[in-house]
Amino acid sequence: MNILADLYRRLTGSEPERIEELPSSGSNRRYYRLHGNPSVIGVTGTSREENEAFIYMARHFAGRNLPVPEVLAVSDDMMSYLQTDLGDRLLFQEIEKGRKTRSFSTEEKDLLVKTIRLLPDVQFNGAVGLDFSVCYPSSQFDVRSIMWDLNYFKYCFLKATGLEFQEDRLEDDFQKMADVLMRSQSGTFMYRDFQSRNVMIKDGQPWLIDFQGGRKGPFYYDVASFLWQAKANFPTNLRNELIKEYIDSLRRYQPIDEEYFREQLRHFVLFRTLQVLGAYGFRGYFEKKPHFMQSVPFAVENLRQLLDKPYPEYPYLTEVLRKLVNLKQFSTDLESRRLTVRVMSFAFKKGIPNDTSGNGGGYVFDCRAVNNPGKYDRYKPFTGLDEQVIKFLEDDGEILTFLEHCYALTDASVARYMERGFTNLMICYGCTGGQHRSVYCAQHTAEHLHKKFNVKVELVHREQNIEQTFLPR
Repeated sequence: MNILADLYRRLTGSEPERIEELPSSGSNRRYYRLHGNPSVIGVTGTSREENEAFIYMARHFAGRNLPVPEVLAVSDDMMSYLQTDLGDRLLFQEIEKGRKTRSFSTEEKDLLVKTIRLLPDVQFNGAVGLDFSVCYPSSQFDVRSIMWDLNYFKYCFLKATGLEFQEDRLEDDFQKMADVLMRSQSGTFMYRDFQSRNVMIKDGQPWLIDFQGGRKGPFYYDVASFLWQAKANFPTNLRNELIKEYIDSLRRYQPIDEEYFREQLRHFVLFRTLQVLGAYGFRGYFEKKPHFMQSVPFAVENLRQLLDKPYPEYPYLTEVLRKLVNLKQFSTDLESRRLTVRVMSFAFKKGIPNDTSGNGGGYVFDCRAVNNPGKYDRYKPFTGLDEQVIKFLEDDGEILTFLEHCYALTDASVARYMERGFTNLMICYGCTGGQHRSVYCAQHTAEHLHKKFNVKVELVHREQNIEQTFLPR
């Protein structure tokens, strides 16, 4: 810290009042806040080339009117420097409530929109006149760097899980992926680690930090990095909104075929997810840093969702990844966070069912206004599962209209519960005897929700002592 204090004296002519070390990130760089007038951030690094890259890029980007910290002073050996203090608020912290609930406020969305719309400015405007030869550790995104990242995933994460695979077949698909990614080369600046932990919020506006790993490369990569950051936990609808905002901003620089953009982006999302898992494996499994281990389940869940749509270009890689996401250590964690919908039929005269999940209950629909087949002797031996009763109810039609209204409510709740990571929802249908109308409604609701949302549904016809479980496909 002596060198930082010396730089501060050279900059201001006075001693810093206090030097406070800040939490470290994933790199070996160390950050300090030097309190005084003014307060500045001091940085010490272990790589001269990395420091030189940041200092050069920061000065270049500032010259292009991009929101980056100003480099104020640099040591003679380039191992330490001072930069402007942008405060303490990361975008990651500013969207904390949304990340935890998957329900992002208007204010959080506004910050995300500002950030994603800023990205093309960095990629295109920032690339103007930039000497990419200064970039560290590589000047451009190329086949070598792609294969390095894919093997980083293979050796630091995949092998650490104990999953067996054929290395030669995996390498063949890695090469196929490199071919697909390389068809998107451009002369733009690729930030490489563009994510909410590397964006500061000052006076309501995003400022960019930690871009020293950037290089020349395709703009898709940064979109994937930002929107699929593991612990950002963006729901699909929000991702789609932000992609539209990015494309709209990108069109200021070049025309875009949106369909092609989205298809090519999928490949970069897969690649970035594998690269991130490799980093989590190294930092977590080998360096024992808990922050990275905590992020693994989120990244694995991103991967699981990506595999819902096939990648026919990489058949063996896809096969291995499907086995990976279904490993017990990951599937057990998923089960603890996956929504279970409990659907019940009951008789009101025997009381409304208790919610055993501890959440206090859910929907209770009263079927007693619907025409009751139980008032006719010929239907009394049967239940809402039997063909005779089903035909009576559906020919009458009242129950179909009733269920349409019920579905409008339950479908909306299931969708939001899934987005927000909730684990339990209870839906109950009651009628006079818990035999005909409520049984029909509960059975059809369970089948409907399982088919539409592919969630686990536990169906209980309480008065009939019948239970059935619908498992996700």
